[in-house]
Amino acid sequence: MSRNNTTDRAEHDGFLGAVPRRGFLAGAVGFAGAGLLGSALPAHAAGKASSGAGARTAQAAASVSAPFGAPTPADPNPGANITAVRGDRGDSQWSEQTRSEVLARHGVVATSQSIAAQAGLQMLQQGGSAADAAIATAAMLGVVEPESTGLGADMFSIYYSAADRKLYGINASGWSSSAWTLAYFNGRGYDESTGMPQSGVDTITVPGAVDGWSRLHKRFGNMTFADVLEPAARTAEQGFGVTERIHEQWQSSVSKLSKDPDSTKTFLVDGQAPALYGNFRNPDLAGALRLLQQRGRDAYYLGDIGEAIVAKIQQSGGQMSLADVRDFEAEWVDPISTNYRGFDVYELPPNCQGFAVLEMMNILEVCIPKLGYDLAELGPRSPRFWHFLVEAKKLAYADLNTYNGDPRFSEVPIERLTSKDYAATLTSKIDPDHASEPAVRVSNDSDTVYLTAADRWGNMVSFIYSIYSNFGSGLTVPGYGFPLQNRGALFSLDPASPNVVEPRKRPFHTIIPGFVMKDGAPVLAFGNMGGSEQPQAQATELVDMIDLGMNVQAAGDAARFSHDQASNRLDLESNLYELVGSQLTSMGHDAHSADGEPMGGYQAILFTPIPGAKAPPGRSIAGDPPVNGVYRAGTDFRKDGEAVGW
Repeated sequence: MSRNNTTDRAEHDGFLGAVPRRGFLAGAVGFAGAGLLGSALPAHAAGKASSGAGARTAQAAASVSAPFGAPTPADPNPGANITAVRGDRGDSQWSEQTRSEVLARHGVVATSQSIAAQAGLQMLQQGGSAADAAIATAAMLGVVEPESTGLGADMFSIYYSAADRKLYGINASGWSSSAWTLAYFNGRGYDESTGMPQSGVDTITVPGAVDGWSRLHKRFGNMTFADVLEPAARTAEQGFGVTERIHEQWQSSVSKLSKDPDSTKTFLVDGQAPALYGNFRNPDLAGALRLLQQRGRDAYYLGDIGEAIVAKIQQSGGQMSLADVRDFEAEWVDPISTNYRGFDVYELPPNCQGFAVLEMMNILEVCIPKLGYDLAELGPRSPRFWHFLVEAKKLAYADLNTYNGDPRFSEVPIERLTSKDYAATLTSKIDPDHASEPAVRVSNDSDTVYLTAADRWGNMVSFIYSIYSNFGSGLTVPGYGFPLQNRGALFSLDPASPNVVEPRKRPFHTIIPGFVMKDGAPVLAFGNMGGSEQPQAQATELVDMIDLGMNVQAAGDAARFSHDQASNRLDLESNLYELVGSQLTSMGHDAHSADGEPMGGYQAILFTPIPGAKAPPGRSIAGDPPVNGVYRAGTDFRKDGEAVGW
């Protein structure tokens, strides 16, 4: 058994099957009570007659074979046995809402892991800014969601600075190796017909996230870089509890991780994923974070970490030079926007897919009234409401996959594609009664984390970063405990594509942070993880909030759709499918019932100003009064996270 990622065997056993060491994170593993709620008689005992105390005792023992939902060798996933029905929530405007919004005035953080949200909140309580909170949260997510993100990732962010009342965008997506040409991939057996490899050494681009953290911190941070990385470094050393969702994703990646000795050593225990509810440590990652605390981003791009990345790639048969890593810098960019029903919706420009959200919003605002309909009047119980959302998505994604690329290499006609006039020309392509065939068939999936944070001075950040697929390329940097992304998989090998692979070019990127303003003031920082799901989910959530009047928690709780542009398959969450699935099928959609997995994960923070309240004087005094308003935050029940504030 490898011991580099665990203090002893007990910490990887089931939660109640061992006495945890002092390093175990209290609260990382909660008593969900799943086993008690679902304590139905097992199938092997069903139908057996019982009489007398002995039989009743045997039956009772069988019904609680996994107390507190603790996995056992005989029943490694006891939650799957639950047969109870969900309870009802009272005292709510909408009974299907999973919980109330989180309201706070001094600051708030929302993300997909509770430990990560708490790390960000800790920074806010210690006088940190929204930037400090975001970096602390992001670093922690790289520890507790290693299959989705980490030091080998890229990131994008939109930051609202209250001091100058302005949005700042940062593109920290890495570029390709200087050796990556069409001839390079053709020589390795890849061409337009096969497409790019989807994992392995020939999918690794220079990770941009750490440089993005550094630039965001230098411009907007209050605390030291060492301070904001401390919670993540400590957790990597001490360990964290592996949740149901993370365990399932880890299990699904065992084959991928097993192909690389360093991934096997770092992320597998006796060749398997860490135990459900067990404690997982990553001391190598802790060491990498400690190095960043001491030397900042230069330890990564100019120092030992960057050298280890290049050595790993070259030893694995790939091509990347030290200069490719050392020369990389994240880029400050101006967000792009459109106005939707009086609200200014902001995204980041290419190479990410944010402009698809803006085009969708324009189509919905311009085309649907021209066809004689109103989304709010139709409402979410109408099949035509969903038909219009899906048709708008198909049109926007056709343009997305036709034009998107690195603007340093090709011109992307953003101004035209995000204009109302252009949207109007697409009206004739929408049939109110029948589904269309996608004009361009491309699909991109990924595993991502999204977070948002706001501080007591009114600064707000929308932040997203990812290694793309589960555990990215599948290759881990030896001695530093993090997997390298496979973002290069999203390049094209079509010579005519604006996204064709070229040296030091940034690939098509799925991850997009969103932001909403009104009359120059901040309204909403929000986003949705999940590859090609992201623009369609963001558009749906905006319609939920702006057209249908949902609060930020309800908008995340409401059922969503996921349309695959390649297959033209339409997935609807089960309750939505029951409501409108058959009607959409009759309209020509290939509709299917689905669970929440394809729908990604949503987080949001809304700012509501208090009339007459004065803004605090600055951003560096921990004793300043709270922001002149109230933050309202929501988090997606489909993930493991929470919104936390103070």
